[in-house]
Amino acid sequence: MIPKDQAMKVYRTMLSIRRFESRVEKLLMENRIYGPAHLYIGEEAVAVGVCANLRTDDFISSTHRGHGHLIAKGGKFNRMMAELFARSTGYCKGKGGSMHIADMTLGMLGANGIVGAGLSLATGAGFSAKVRKTDQVSVCFFGDGASNQGIFLESINIAATMNLPVIYVCENNGYNVNTKWATIAKHPDIADRALGLGLPGIIVDGQDVTAVYDTANEAIKRARQGEGPTLIECKTYRFKGHCGVWGDPRDPEEVAMWLKRDPVSMFANNLITERLATAEQLQDMELMLEKELDEAVEFAENSPSPNLEEATTDVYAETSMTIDTTDQTKPTETTPGQDLVSKYWEGSR
Repeated sequence: MIPKDQAMKVYRTMLSIRRFESRVEKLLMENRIYGPAHLYIGEEAVAVGVCANLRTDDFISSTHRGHGHLIAKGGKFNRMMAELFARSTGYCKGKGGSMHIADMTLGMLGANGIVGAGLSLATGAGFSAKVRKTDQVSVCFFGDGASNQGIFLESINIAATMNLPVIYVCENNGYNVNTKWATIAKHPDIADRALGLGLPGIIVDGQDVTAVYDTANEAIKRARQGEGPTLIECKTYRFKGHCGVWGDPRDPEEVAMWLKRDPVSMFANNLITERLATAEQLQDMELMLEKELDEAVEFAENSPSPNLEEATTDVYAETSMTIDTTDQTKPTETTPGQDLVSKYWEGSR
């Protein structure tokens, strides 16, 4: 169960995601921000239920639908909004945009426009934690579509074989863009794939933040204690179309059915029923968040755009060709990180 002293914080984070995404939707409709933005509305319980168990130095990898993950890990409205407005004060200096927001100080390895790419990033982070002998854990958020990518099998197989501290969280919202999961996979449950890979596979109600919290709590404890990875499948649903405000071909009756299981409203009702908050307190919280969002939008609009000269900064490779003039007969020096990896492999033989 979510500790009572954390319950209001959990709710505030869920509501923060909902209000942020609703504001992004409004800004898109007004043509004030541009490009794709995949809204996380309806799936808030997954990100918050998992991240409420994490420390700042733990890692997460995200997806193209990544705003909620960053907020759940501690991201701030103003820098996120500035990134969506392509301003230099954004998390990635306005050069990443909606699908590539990252903050290494929070352990957020990045949202990612490549389906399934976060699986390898999280696995690598888990490997790093094991090599460095810390008790950090790594969490990978990915969608049902990514589970049919080859990187899914490769990454989870490596983590299971090497007993890495990684939690794989599948946000199964039932659709690959607009294609129903049932039409591209004969088995309905992704968690069952864990059996063939040698790790626990658990299905959880992704609309119930308490259920997600409890399941993630156990998986994270296992990982910190050196007991290896876990695959968690959260059955959830996005309330909006696949991308931004550009249509939604799903059955309206299906959408209406899921709207009755709104994770934010469900947890709000629990707080009131258990007398942990009043309806007035929750309303005041929403008003405060709207004010913070007003300030974040103002901050973003008043921030400068990146300078043209910065287009090639903060990259991992040079665009110009260089000639290697080093003496190839001399021994190659290794970095401290390379040395750690070498020692790990020598010890595992």
